[in-house]
Amino acid sequence: MESIDLLVLRTARDWLAAGERVLLATVARTWGSSPRPVGSMMALRNDGRVVGSVSGGCIEDDLIHRYTTAHGGSGLKDSAPQVVRYGVSADEAHRFGLPCGGTLELILEFSPSWQSLDELLAQLDTGQLVRRRLVLHANQVSLEPTATPEQFSFDGEQMLNTLGPGYRMLMIGAGALAEYLATMALFNGFKVAVCDPRPEYIETWAVDGVERIVGMPDDVVRAFAVDLRTCVVALSHDPKLDDLALLEALHSPAFYIGAIGSRRNSQLRRERLIEHFGETQASLERLHGPIGIYIGSKTPAEIAVSVMAEILAAKNGARLPSEYSIVSSKAQEEII
Repeated sequence: MESIDLLVLRTARDWLAAGERVLLATVARTWGSSPRPVGSMMALRNDGRVVGSVSGGCIEDDLIHRYTTAHGGSGLKDSAPQVVRYGVSADEAHRFGLPCGGTLELILEFSPSWQSLDELLAQLDTGQLVRRRLVLHANQVSLEPTATPEQFSFDGEQMLNTLGPGYRMLMIGAGALAEYLATMALFNGFKVAVCDPRPEYIETWAVDGVERIVGMPDDVVRAFAVDLRTCVVALSHDPKLDDLALLEALHSPAFYIGAIGSRRNSQLRRERLIEHFGETQASLERLHGPIGIYIGSKTPAEIAVSVMAEILAAKNGARLPSEYSIVSSKAQEEII
């Protein structure tokens, strides 16, 4: 499943290439609670068709009405990019379904250049990270390759949106848990690959849309070109496989590195990596294990929910409270 950003851009490009009028809306700034984060995009066609979202639905409805009735006094007519704000008053926030006190500012681009979007998508499809710069008063867009992901920014005149290849997940071990986790990762827009040198596992893999890689995990992690939008999850339960992958991943910029296992097995793994492979307590701080948040999960499907939640928290920069930790929660249960 393609990430929502790429889907919006690709759809807008295709509509424009077909001669349609298109509005590209981007969440520029928010105050208080907001249904969608800054940088979220939506493409709106002149007949009311929409891809993506900027709110819970009511703002989309207003934009659709105003854009498809542009001949009216309150309609949105093609022009240079505009900034519009929703939810300034409590009544307006309620009308547009914003949380109490929420305010949302959007940048509206009317019929952006399809050639520019096509060039952007061509770079993204090769795995390039690209900074898209929009100068509002000049209606000027520039594309700049970059090596560093940056936060979305808007200063009232210039928008900087760093776009890149979708988030990726590399799983080690093609077991039942991996199948459930892969399904959830695909649903959340990740590009997923599974590595397993054991033919009895990899040859029976049954999840469509996942790249299957046969090879030793350390070689695969190196060849995978792990970056800041990649997570590596060791699920084989075989130290010969999981440890090899973790040793490579720990020295990569991956945003999440984790390994399945009980508290005891996780502790033994840490001791093993320190004693035999030269790792340190400091270098292992990035290693999640046991993986997942504590929800009392027992089945592979429930464990996958737990693991995916922890991965998404890491992706979104959310700091989980200690009561979500499996180690802390189980230790507390033993005390009780």
